[in-house]
Amino acid sequence: MNQQSKFQITNGMFIAMMVNLVFVKAIGVTQGVLARAIGQDMWIATLLGTLQGMAMMYITYLILRKTPDLDLMSLSQKLLGKWFGKLIALVIFLFFLAGFGPIMLTFVYHLQDYFLPEAPLILFIVAPLLVGALGCYYGLEVMARLALVGLLFIFLLNVLIIIGSTHEFDIRNLLPVLENGFPRTFVASLNFDTDWALATMLAAVIMPSLKNAGRIGGTTGMIGIAASGLLTMIWSILEGAVLSSEVTSQYTVSCMKLARNSHIGTFLQRYEMIMIALYSIPILFEVMFCIYATSVCATRIVGLKSNRLMIPVVSIILGVFGYWIVDDHYRAIDYLEVTWPRIALPIAFGLPALMLLLRLMLGKKLNN
Repeated sequence: MNQQSKFQITNGMFIAMMVNLVFVKAIGVTQGVLARAIGQDMWIATLLGTLQGMAMMYITYLILRKTPDLDLMSLSQKLLGKWFGKLIALVIFLFFLAGFGPIMLTFVYHLQDYFLPEAPLILFIVAPLLVGALGCYYGLEVMARLALVGLLFIFLLNVLIIIGSTHEFDIRNLLPVLENGFPRTFVASLNFDTDWALATMLAAVIMPSLKNAGRIGGTTGMIGIAASGLLTMIWSILEGAVLSSEVTSQYTVSCMKLARNSHIGTFLQRYEMIMIALYSIPILFEVMFCIYATSVCATRIVGLKSNRLMIPVVSIILGVFGYWIVDDHYRAIDYLEVTWPRIALPIAFGLPALMLLLRLMLGKKLNN
């Protein structure tokens, strides 16, 4: 039995973990990227990306369905041996390491640019890593329960932004639909694919810990991707209708501009402080899971039995990389819009496709 499977997470926890991992970056910076690429059709690009994510999540489930006690790394080792398993672990490690850049970009630019411009950058790197490493040390159960709290905060965040933005909503800002044509909108949706890619890689790592993974893992996974997409699409619609795509495209953290435009009641005018409070748990979960996934992968690579020894090591690696990314705004934006998709998309589409092919070709080896 895989050591990660000692604690069995419920369907609700699994969905909550996926939503938390996708949501903050998707509303924080991805919608601005989509606005620059496709204008007011960014909500359609988000929808198309969500459908692609559901398909890839189901493929990931098909790979693991008949061996629900194995994650993608253990399965690859069973199929082609120890060194192939280590290679897949290295690929997933590099994926989450690369994904940590946009996550820290989202975290730092929310807090430093809007609230604490005089605070040293190292503070925004060390603080979430310490919290993330502590949660990771206590294990998957703590992380799963934290994700449930984060999911509640995400619902409150969306309810309040809808209430605060209704009076400025102008449907004309979303017209004309598909002005740039379907092909260009589909290509733009690849920017949202980098968000759900984190969720499918999450499933590849923790699927053995899901109760009844072999029977309902695919359905649960697709529900998680769909929920993430719908919760994100609310922001893409509001940003397009309230701010307009032209204004949205001018901001690195476009959701903060929408938050400053919303009005909650007579005495509470501005919304961004509430937003930061509600978004804190989901962004800390993102940091926490990056530490967890990279520590598990590093453990497989070096052949240790427990990932706890690797937690401080990978935290330092992630911290150095995150600092290098966010230290320069121009480098950060170039990484977000150019480099990160080039890393994430081949792994998000290619790794499940490769493993499904190997499963079909060598499935009898597992039966034997």
